[in-house]
Amino acid sequence: MKSELVKKKVKKIRINLDKCIGCRACELACSAIHAKPKYSSINPARSRIRVVIDNFNDAYVPIIAADYSKAACVGRNDYTINGKTYSECSFCGASCPSRELFREPDSGLPLKCDLCESESGPMCVKVCTANALVYEEREVEVKEEVKYKVKELSDMELGLRSLVDRYGSQKIVDSIVRMTQKAR
Repeated sequence: MKSELVKKKVKKIRINLDKCIGCRACELACSAIHAKPKYSSINPARSRIRVVIDNFNDAYVPIIAADYSKAACVGRNDYTINGKTYSECSFCGASCPSRELFREPDSGLPLKCDLCESESGPMCVKVCTANALVYEEREVEVKEEVKYKVKELSDMELGLRSLVDRYGSQKIVDSIVRMTQKAR
């Protein structure tokens, strides 16, 4: 295996906790753009961003849906930022077994932010009047293995992996067989 430096574009949403006013416009816009068909409904449970209210510190914490996690984390650390204390889960965007955050409400499949797959940037950033969300795009040099590249899972494969982890492969296969028999 050989490594080489490759320039890649990194796109992300930067969150400024001090600017979030808790209006939740980002949640509504995200759920609307991901509705089927687009903008046909608003359901914040389908949103890929959630604003968590930290009553203890009188703060709002926007969390963006990240990768699916097969297991819940072991450590529960607290972090102090600008004199405010936050739990480790406050910043976690993973869909994991320890909570229902970032799961499709009907199917239970994990959700992940796709930056709205738009050239003009994510919808949540566009509607954030407090400028708590900022879309950043920059080039970085990354060491990449030339011989072996890891294939990313498609949304369908990710969803199936989540179902297999939750129910086991045999139950999934049995369900698919039943579904195909009913369709005939």
